[in-house]
Amino acid sequence: MLSALFALALLAAIAGPLTVRLVRHPGFVTGRDGRLSTSVTLALAWTVLLIWLLCATLAYGLTAGGGVDWFQGHDGPLSSLTTVYLPLLGGPYTALIAAKAVVGLRVEHGTMAKPAPKGVARRPLRDLIANDGGRTDLVDLQYVALSAVTMLYVVAFFVADVGGGLPKLPTEMWTLTGAPAGAYLVNKMATRANPVITQVSMTAEGVLTVEGGGFGNDPRIEVDGTVLPTEVTGTGTLAATPAGPVPAGSTVAVTAHGLRSDPLRYAPPS
Repeated sequence: MLSALFALALLAAIAGPLTVRLVRHPGFVTGRDGRLSTSVTLALAWTVLLIWLLCATLAYGLTAGGGVDWFQGHDGPLSSLTTVYLPLLGGPYTALIAAKAVVGLRVEHGTMAKPAPKGVARRPLRDLIANDGGRTDLVDLQYVALSAVTMLYVVAFFVADVGGGLPKLPTEMWTLTGAPAGAYLVNKMATRANPVITQVSMTAEGVLTVEGGGFGNDPRIEVDGTVLPTEVTGTGTLAATPAGPVPAGSTVAVTAHGLRSDPLRYAPPS
């Protein structure tokens, strides 16, 4: 019981300050568009979890475990490190590195839009399971959900028997992170270059301004399905003059090179 409480306290001591730091300054886990990066966040979470497992195992072995001899033997407390836990960590890191390369190349060649949102200091956790338009992405959702379940599985089994060392999970367990990571990467490669809207505003003169990316050379702003004469006023900025004030809750979308953005509901400042 004391070993389990110590292990949980050690997890809080490792993850707590890091979580507070990321809440205040999330730049470390955000992507090119300023949104929380699913691949970076999950790779970081698995890194923290593995560091905790190793530190807790080391502390137990040097105290209640009886010293250095406890770590010896074919079935020692770290025997499943290379067969289970490093592959568990490898899936998220492979997805992280490959996704960064794919997104970088696609943005460079103009086949993907990654505009940074304006004036957002903190990012909601929903970014982890949502696409660039803010809608829930099934591929991201399964990657996050299966990774979270696997992490809880590891934590629960370790806390139940700290003296047993790293939990002896089936070697196939790595597929719960490897397969979703592979699907996540394929989804990054297959995502179409739809326009992305990050912000909609109205000027005092009644001009509707849309900010985002992937607009191309001949974009069109739509408000509640009505196409407005659109002007490109800058990089990632469009403007249109509607016949009258745009009511709160109106649906704004942009169509460019035959593709339509996810709609965004207009919310005027209070």
